[in-house]
Amino acid sequence: MSLHLHWFLPTSGDGREVIGIANADGTASVDRAPTLDYLGQVARAAESLGFEAVLTPTGTWCADAWITTAALLGQTSTLKFLVAFRPGLITPTLAAQQAAAYTELSGGRLLLNVVTGGDLQEQRRFGDWLDHDQRYERTDEFIQVLRGAWSGTPFDFEGQHYKVAGATVRYPPSPTPEIFFGGASPAGREVAAARADTYLTWTEPPAQVAELVDDVRQRAARHGRTLTYGIRAHVIARDTSEEAWAEAARLQARMDPAVIARAQKRFSRSDSEGQRRQASLAASANERLEIHPGLWAGYGLVRTGAGTALVGSHAEVASLIEEYAEIGIEHFILSGQPHLEEAYWVGEGVLPELRRRGRIGAGAADLRVPAPA
Repeated sequence: MSLHLHWFLPTSGDGREVIGIANADGTASVDRAPTLDYLGQVARAAESLGFEAVLTPTGTWCADAWITTAALLGQTSTLKFLVAFRPGLITPTLAAQQAAAYTELSGGRLLLNVVTGGDLQEQRRFGDWLDHDQRYERTDEFIQVLRGAWSGTPFDFEGQHYKVAGATVRYPPSPTPEIFFGGASPAGREVAAARADTYLTWTEPPAQVAELVDDVRQRAARHGRTLTYGIRAHVIARDTSEEAWAEAARLQARMDPAVIARAQKRFSRSDSEGQRRQASLAASANERLEIHPGLWAGYGLVRTGAGTALVGSHAEVASLIEEYAEIGIEHFILSGQPHLEEAYWVGEGVLPELRRRGRIGAGAADLRVPAPA
């Protein structure tokens, strides 16, 4: 099984600290603003280092993923953009049109991350008042209409949340964008099994991830479908294990206890099963928050979403990636602080190690013609 390594585009800002809930209004302290110039540096670095795609997040404090990544198409040539967006905030037919146009203009470099949403305050900020399971019901219908509009035949649909007649796009996207989708609750797992191409989860110890993957795989089989699987994680990779864990300790020491307390209180009110699972990891960890060899729960003290990091030497991080690969994970969406510098640590250290082990294909650096002796 060949692995797919992806990076992350920090559209809410970047810096040398974990970007969490730093202020009372939920915003974060930012050292590097998400300007087009800076995001272009991150995207170009990811492309040159051999990452396949960059995930571009969605949310109140993020720049719009569609607009931002479209602006970066001209600065890149092969990098794919995994665009996150929330169903329900736009109609599925409009999303189908946007994706079709994006695919055409980018030469097929679009992937989609459908994010149902789990923060009630944020959902209501955007005018969405559905409860947890209703949001997943709507997502199920949304993806059906989205795929129907891409089919090349006008698509009719009537459900609880959408009613469309003749949904279509001018040119069906080719290739059809892959749909990445996550949800740890039973409702989320069922939508993934029935509608997604890749089930994406936040990183937990391998045994817990294996349970999720096995459950979704069984659900997909009942629908007559086969999915691929991916995880979202931060990473701290250095030349030695000691250097990597020293950096993790530095990040943890810089977290304000008051910020941690506010964040944990907020997470406890979340109706996202995945968020609750991430927040609970640190509670059972040792003093340095290592919940599995090489897996650090420090990000989850203050940060929503992915709360764990792969920590260690380049070889150790590569081995941990292989451990997840053995349970069926193919896609690894990674990030680090700052995203530009950490991309080089991973791209120049971990990716070559995975190539030597035959886990990923040759990178640009491996294909260069040697200079004459």
